[in-house]
Amino acid sequence: MIPYILAALIGYGLGSIPFGLLITQAAGLGDVRNIGSGNIGATNVLRTGRRELAALTLLLDAAKGAVAVLIVRAFVVGHAVPAIEADGGWILCTAGAAAFLGHLFPVWLGFKGGKGVAVFIGVLLGLSWPVGLIFCAVWLVIALAQKYSSLAALTAAVTAPIFGYVLDGQRLAVTAAVLAALLIYTHRANIGRLLDGSEPRIGAEKKEPAP
Repeated sequence: MIPYILAALIGYGLGSIPFGLLITQAAGLGDVRNIGSGNIGATNVLRTGRRELAALTLLLDAAKGAVAVLIVRAFVVGHAVPAIEADGGWILCTAGAAAFLGHLFPVWLGFKGGKGVAVFIGVLLGLSWPVGLIFCAVWLVIALAQKYSSLAALTAAVTAPIFGYVLDGQRLAVTAAVLAALLIYTHRANIGRLLDGSEPRIGAEKKEPAP
């Protein structure tokens, strides 16, 4: 169990770093949680009007998911005793899932974090880069066609387990399915707005105070 515990601690620790909050505060924009949806992700950082900060947040949030997997691969699975080498893939999946949970529920922010899209991408890239790239491609196609960032993310998330199973097998499919379920949960308000037609389209988001 020790490799799994180490993977979970490393993943959660990296995933819980609130880059969106740190970046906006460093830029003198205050607390990003006081605007828009109130979360710390790139989409909400974009509501500050600073696209470069949103892009940086997106990259760093994705990176912490991928780096968590890579660190565990190099320093935990890479040094595993032969008896647990067969579990290496599951240990990596544990690191990725923990990073995702760390972003969604960071202990430093009272367990109120981001919605997880960028971290999901990073985790997939770390576990199986083709699946990660397909996630991005599905997001882009839906975003261009429908102009809803949330719909694009939800579509990419629910198809990720399928591509994960086809390209990598059951282990990644199960992991992607768990992350997709959590992502659907974090987007429950967006789903409600999509259903009633009030969800803002890409390019139409405006800076506004959090309710």
